[in-house]
Amino acid sequence: MQCFFSFFLVFRNQLPRKNDFYSHEPPSEDPPPETGASVRLQLQSGAQLCRVCGCLGPKTCSRCRQAHYCSKDHQAVDWRCGHKQACRQAGNVDNTVPDHNFLFPEFEIVIETEDETTPEVSEKEDEPEIIGSMGEAPAEELESMAKHESREDKIFQEFKNKIALEPEQILRYGRGLAPIWISGENVPQEEDIPDCPCGAKRIFEFQVMPQLLNYLKADRLGKSVDWGVLAVYTCAESCSLGTGYTEEFVWKQDVTDTP
Repeated sequence: MQCFFSFFLVFRNQLPRKNDFYSHEPPSEDPPPETGASVRLQLQSGAQLCRVCGCLGPKTCSRCRQAHYCSKDHQAVDWRCGHKQACRQAGNVDNTVPDHNFLFPEFEIVIETEDETTPEVSEKEDEPEIIGSMGEAPAEELESMAKHESREDKIFQEFKNKIALEPEQILRYGRGLAPIWISGENVPQEEDIPDCPCGAKRIFEFQVMPQLLNYLKADRLGKSVDWGVLAVYTCAESCSLGTGYTEEFVWKQDVTDTP
């Protein structure tokens, strides 16, 4: 089995409703007033944050001792994006978040229950006329190709019909249910889903839809990020983790180009 999911990792954390990290009350739906103040890179506790991603930044620039980072990789990003010049000028490194065009944009996720009504399926368009010779392809090969394409077309059409109810959806949650696949290729079997380290089975919990790529604008990083479906499987027993994180399992399915 090839590793189709090696570039994606998913982690689970389950804090109780009342915890020491987040308010028990949901945030206000009214946008905060525009103060013009920049996001600060130091917490009230005194802990410094990475100038690139905002995570804890225990590492410090060895030259100016003012810029903090979570890793050498993010230090290199900041160096290329302007710290190289600011570092040489004493006192020119401020405590605000630089714009590295590195982080993905943030959005509010609206949660809604899906309508069970299936949209009307439009009549299938007439098949375009094929011009030219089919050559000497064996009849058995042509029949196999036709069946494969017909099956793939049906699966993809079912996928489109399902998401047509909410075309902009980015997540589909259905713990213990089944994901909707974009293709009939590379669909995991039960033995492909590893058990949780606690010994319990992992079950499907949610899937990340390809529409999310339109919002992330990942191409601006100069790297290609793509998927058809990211199906996330988590511990069926929701084993206790305290306040820590544990890695769960994600299966990546790409869009199949049928011949």
